[in-house]
Amino acid sequence: MERRISLITLGVADLQRAVAFYEGVVGWNAEASPPGVIFFDLNGIVFALWPHDELAKDMGLMIDHVPAYRGYSLAHNVRSELEVDEIFARLKSHGATILKEPQKAFWGGYSGYFSDPDGHTWEIAYNPFWTIQKDGRVSMKKD
Repeated sequence: MERRISLITLGVADLQRAVAFYEGVVGWNAEASPPGVIFFDLNGIVFALWPHDELAKDMGLMIDHVPAYRGYSLAHNVRSELEVDEIFARLKSHGATILKEPQKAFWGGYSGYFSDPDGHTWEIAYNPFWTIQKDGRVSMKKD
């Protein structure tokens, strides 16, 4: 298996609410998508929103309940601490749920956490040991 992720799909309770959040609050644009699912092109990775029941059905699973802590977070790395703060200002101005205000991290960076309307957790981070290339890809080497 090659070392890459092609697609991240989040199960959501209300597809239109989730799309409104990712477009209006996060600032991404949805691509043309088949009915019942929404795709976003994230510079080489596809991000999808799909209703919980449909995603569970596709996996062959049943939905019991969605716990608050799910053992994962998605992350968006940026080029500076200032950029982290700017993103959090936008999130706050649009009423996003802030889980942890941006702050210096024990590992030497700067980050904070928010969640979308379905409780999916996102970290916005500046890692001084990595480089964000012009096209937005992360290099785990400092230039």
